[in-house]
Amino acid sequence: MFSKKRITAVAAIAAGTALVLSGCSGGGGATDAEPTFDPDEKVTLDFSFWGNDVRADLYNQVIAAFNEEYPNIKVNVSFLGFPEFWEKRQTEAAGGGLPDVMQFDYSYLRQYSENGLLLDLDPYLGNIIETDPLPQNILDIGVVGDVTTAIPTSTNAWGIYTNPVLLEKAGVAEFEGGSWEDYTEWMGEVTDAAAGEFWGGTDYTGRIQNLEIQLRAEGSYLFSEDGEPGFDEERLTEFWESGQVIRDGIGVPQQLLEERLPLSAFDTAIAASEPTWDNFGAGYLGNLGEGFTELGLIAPPITEEGAKDLYLKPSMLHTISAKTDHPEASAALVNFLINSPESGEIFGTNRGLPASETALEAAELDPLSQQIKDYESSIADRLGAAPPVPIVGSGTLEEKFRQLGMELNFGTITVDEAVSQFFNEMDIVLNG
Repeated sequence: MFSKKRITAVAAIAAGTALVLSGCSGGGGATDAEPTFDPDEKVTLDFSFWGNDVRADLYNQVIAAFNEEYPNIKVNVSFLGFPEFWEKRQTEAAGGGLPDVMQFDYSYLRQYSENGLLLDLDPYLGNIIETDPLPQNILDIGVVGDVTTAIPTSTNAWGIYTNPVLLEKAGVAEFEGGSWEDYTEWMGEVTDAAAGEFWGGTDYTGRIQNLEIQLRAEGSYLFSEDGEPGFDEERLTEFWESGQVIRDGIGVPQQLLEERLPLSAFDTAIAASEPTWDNFGAGYLGNLGEGFTELGLIAPPITEEGAKDLYLKPSMLHTISAKTDHPEASAALVNFLINSPESGEIFGTNRGLPASETALEAAELDPLSQQIKDYESSIADRLGAAPPVPIVGSGTLEEKFRQLGMELNFGTITVDEAVSQFFNEMDIVLNG
């Protein structure tokens, strides 16, 4: 962590919904000259995040530690629930009054960056914002249009959670890996053995992320930097048709899924496996409750041997308003929130597995967090470069994909109809 002396010496409510944001010029003092920071200058920063009272208490502790090192920087902290947080940011963006520093979600990064609302952080990297603890592939996640506008606080990766208690009941061993067909066959074994008490899993073709990792394994992508899809109607048809055998009895019936909303089939112990982001584990254990003390976490099926189909994505990021009056002090706060040992010790994995090696070393990992850390290490040979920052409208398309998967599972729509509807939605979102 940079000390005061060192720094002185260095002298849309749904993710993806299009926002009407007022653009603004760069602002904030990012110039060709290396930024200097006077920690003795008295400044006040506004910092905003989404979360609950537990996270608010953790942030207050970290800010208190920050103020021990920087007593002249006052930080006004505010937080809201996730939907309300973005409602307020939309209002502020239209009026040009975003907070100095913000916790940020990946789905909104392109929108705010391309509208000139976020500060270019490149001049601060390597001096005020330490980069040595952050691998380059992590730093690259916050780049939009060749400009760094965000720094990830934490990462997660796609995996498959399994329920050891249900597998023991079924008398079926853990999925040992293989192709998507092998995984489907394994789910069928669990479903048959459970005899209607629970199922091997759900129709994974209802999740756009499973299509994405298949496309990445084939050398393609979900969407390019320019918003071009990396698949055609034939490829999407093939993907959704591959799920028909699951919808015909292997997977949890859609009606049961609907009855358990907002919880999932895995949360409610009627599915023995679930492909998802690895940071969902704590929520699963909390919802499963008594009698469920551990989870399995394994790599997704393999589409092509040796492919770099998986990647790390940010659980969340930190950004700075382009119109901040105090860019250097804001950068010092971002650095502390991400890289300091104090942040790792206080937050642990509340924000996900720390992206900074300095913070991660200081974090006390509970057994599940250690399991996630070990999992991400185990898939290192499958980790490729992260895809481009999500296109504007990605959240809308992901939700449409989910809804069509639900209709396929109900049997109220054919695969051809679903493909046609999705491509029509893509045309509206990408070209409308």
